[in-house]
Amino acid sequence: MASPSKLLLLLLPGLLLLACTGKAPESAANKAADASAPASQAAKDEDWREQYAYSVGVQAYVYAMPILYLTRLRHKWATDASSFPYAPLNQFYHFRKIADASYKDGGSPNNDTLYSWGFFDLSKEPVVLAHPDMGDRYFTFELADMYASNFGYVGKRTTGSKAGAFLIAGPGWKGSKPADVREVIESRTPYAVVFGRTFVKAPDDVPLVNKLQDQYRVVPLSLWGKAGASLPENRDVWAPYDAKADPLADWKTINRAMTENPPLEKDRPLLDVFATVGIGPGMADKLEKLDPASKRGLARAAAGGWAMIESMLAAGVANRSSNGWIFGPETSGRQGAVDNDFRGRAICSIGGIICNDAEEALYFVAFTDAEGKPLDGSNRYTVRFEKGGMPPVKEFWSLTMYDAAHNLVDNPIDRYAIRGSMPLKQEPDGSTVLYLQPTSPGADKESNWLPSPAKEQFNISVRTYGPMPAIVKGEWRPPTVAKAK
Repeated sequence: MASPSKLLLLLLPGLLLLACTGKAPESAANKAADASAPASQAAKDEDWREQYAYSVGVQAYVYAMPILYLTRLRHKWATDASSFPYAPLNQFYHFRKIADASYKDGGSPNNDTLYSWGFFDLSKEPVVLAHPDMGDRYFTFELADMYASNFGYVGKRTTGSKAGAFLIAGPGWKGSKPADVREVIESRTPYAVVFGRTFVKAPDDVPLVNKLQDQYRVVPLSLWGKAGASLPENRDVWAPYDAKADPLADWKTINRAMTENPPLEKDRPLLDVFATVGIGPGMADKLEKLDPASKRGLARAAAGGWAMIESMLAAGVANRSSNGWIFGPETSGRQGAVDNDFRGRAICSIGGIICNDAEEALYFVAFTDAEGKPLDGSNRYTVRFEKGGMPPVKEFWSLTMYDAAHNLVDNPIDRYAIRGSMPLKQEPDGSTVLYLQPTSPGADKESNWLPSPAKEQFNISVRTYGPMPAIVKGEWRPPTVAKAK
């Protein structure tokens, strides 16, 4: 057999000719077949064009999934009165009660905090985000660009608990900071998303948190400090294209969203490849002018893109794993911005809309039991924390149940999570056993019961807020999920 170097020498003339002319060197057999070539060649051209567009499209879908998802949510939350969140741009939507099974937008909502969510339009001017003195209560405002990459935080860990005001500006803003504003935080895109979380100690604590939420403010810079100023209600958000009516709708949405919110310049080599099939900022005309075969390839890529990323999420792709649990890397929340982990960014987005920095909160997700089989409500499971083995955190931790669509699970006792602060029953040896099953494990064990959906697959998440270094570095992880006998 010829060596690899000799094979390369044998192939090189043909490869050079193909690269320079687009044609392979002719042989006698090739010449003899020329008479019947036109029809078959046309079919081959269509075939490679479709396959090429499909292969590039799959990669582009992974890259662009976060901006596609956030663009859809921005329109829904701003214009659909039946949705919650439902709020104009540059205003908060406050969740006034702990999230429950009535929320159906996915994203694995937590049951530990009251959310204050919204989208910022920073294209015309910055906004000022302000909060009152929060005492010793945990709170955070996570700020992410339209590619689901965090660009800043306001909260207990990062800026402290005393009352403060912070200017959130679009890229390249050159104005002056008001004297009573503590800090300028610059977004990488003209639009941004904010996820506020305020810890709720117990159900009777909700009214106190509501009063704090009433004091959270988002004010356009031009109105900051003007007493009695009426905040504008901007719901002027363009609608994503309809995938049911147009197989290229996702790509049209992506192109428009990327034009409005340009990608990072470091991604230029990848964007140049996407542009060969009409994907990227300023590519609307090229997409429309693609040949039919290329359009078919892109349609195929879009049709399977979301499901593919869902499967990657469940398989733990681009994440760390241990004991059957999947958890994010130390770059969690900034994947794709500080590195080129676009798979991790897409997986993070599809599972949580946006993900916290690891130092703020790190989540462990399990889709399978100790034997690697999918978690299913047809079975009963236990999670045993050995004595001294609870999550090492500065703030708090919880274990939450989700259905296959990443929503909270409806159940007869309205319990969606178990927290470390709950009065959990301990075993004689000091361990703590949690019971994951659709029916009660018995009255003496119900304090440790987290109901699962009957006869349906589910997943669970251990959230750690203010994780200690042992969690961030992967030295601590939850115990395995064991099928009960």
